[in-house]
Order: sequence, then structure tokens, then C-alpha cells
Amino acid sequence: MSETAAAMEKKTVRFLITRQDSPDAEPYTEEFELEYRPNMTVNSSLMEIQRNPVNCKGEKVDPVSWEANCLEEVCGACSMVINGTPRQACTALVDNLEQPIHVQPMNTFPVVRDLAVDRSRMFDALKRVKAWIPIDGTHDLGPGPRMPENERQWRYELSKCMTCGVCLQACPNVNSRSEFIGPFAVAQVDLFNSHPTGEMNKQERTDALTADGGLQECGNSQNCVQSCPKGIPLTTSIARMNWEGTKNIFKKWLSI
Repeated sequence: MSETAAAMEKKTVRFLITRQDSPDAEPYTEEFELEYRPNMTVNSSLMEIQRNPVNCKGEKVDPVSWEANCLEEVCGACSMVINGTPRQACTALVDNLEQPIHVQPMNTFPVVRDLAVDRSRMFDALKRVKAWIPIDGTHDLGPGPRMPENERQWRYELSKCMTCGVCLQACPNVNSRSEFIGPFAVAQVDLFNSHPTGEMNKQERTDALTADGGLQECGNSQNCVQSCPKGIPLTTSIARMNWEGTKNIFKKWLSI
């Protein structure tokens, strides 16, 4: 095969990346083209652009900024909007994506730079609902309480949350006009409230969910459960916590 024929058969991948130089800067779109390789992901493509940041105009530009860590859909850091769908860049195979591939930051969160966003609101939400089990001391407390297998399996499903932010990006009720805490936080309350030891703080967590920005802000669009990369049963958890919240409110009324 001649060099001309080989060049004609050369397959490439085009990316349209929404960039932003700083939190206060205006966003703009930049186009990049890469040579196709089997099993490319959006994450590996961004790494290649980072190594050689030359756009389609032949201009050498600043490397694209984004977050990544585990590269196997465990840490949740590489969340972004790919072809209009919030997802993880590390598992987004180029072969399954329509070109040109549009890559944008999740606009639910403040942009730090390019595709990197500030997910602090998620960690603040976890603090608000006390999404942990307080243990007094670091000494050996012995084996934990036994739990039925069906309850253990349920808690395991809820424990898969990566705090990736995809459910917040997909939820229409998480926006600048709403203080909704988000589906992930509701599921974490369910997780820790149903734990034999965590149950001792059940009242505080349930109170947090029925306060401003809590369960009442959920519109039941069910986008969260459809978009969750870990398949967490978020809407089931929301329904369970709605019931717990209702019981909690009636208990307070009766005690007045």
C-alpha cells in the first residue's frame, strides 16, 4: 500500500471541548483531532491532548484541565458531560460515541478551569446530613453488630456512591433557584440510618432531610437513577426516606 493510500485510510477522532481559563472567564469551544486507536476512552484521549496540546488550527494551546484518579469508575473524579450526557470519562469508549465528541464541564457545579469543577457542595451536603458513623475512641470495640443478609445487600448497593456528581447534573431540581440537597445525600442518609450503629443518629439525619432544601424539593423526575454510573437505586431510597420523614414529622406533632 502506498503512503498516500495509507494516509487516506488513517482514521481520526474529533473532539469539541468547552474550555474556560478561570472561574470568572467566558467559556469557549476548542477543537482537537487525534489519531484513532482501538479501545480509546475520553479520559485517555484527554491525556493524549495533554501530552500534545495542539488544536485543529495547528496552534499550541494550554493543556486541557480535568480531574481523574482511578481510571476505573471508582473515584468519581472524571465526571463531565459527554455528548450531552453526564458520565465518567474513564468508561466512555470513543467507539460508542457519535463524532464530533462534545465534552463539557458539569454546569451544576462552579467551573474551576476547563472540565474541572468544584464539587464542594456535595461534601458540604454530606456534613449537613452527618453521613458517617461516629465512634468514640480508636480502641478495639470488637466485632460489629450482626445484620440480616437482605439488609446487608441493600446497604452495599447504597455504599457504591462515588460522590461523582452525575445525579446532581442530571436532576432538574438541582439548579440556581433551588437548594435541593441532591439524590446522593438522601441515599447516604438511608445507608447510615439503616446501619445498626449509625441508627443512633437517625433523628438528626432525618431532621436534615426534612429541612429547607431537603426531600420536599425532589420532583421525582427519576433522572438520577437512570444516570447513576453505579446503578444505585436512588429513587427507591428517596421513597424510603420520604416515608421516614413523614413519620418523623407526625411524631413531632404528636409530641407537642
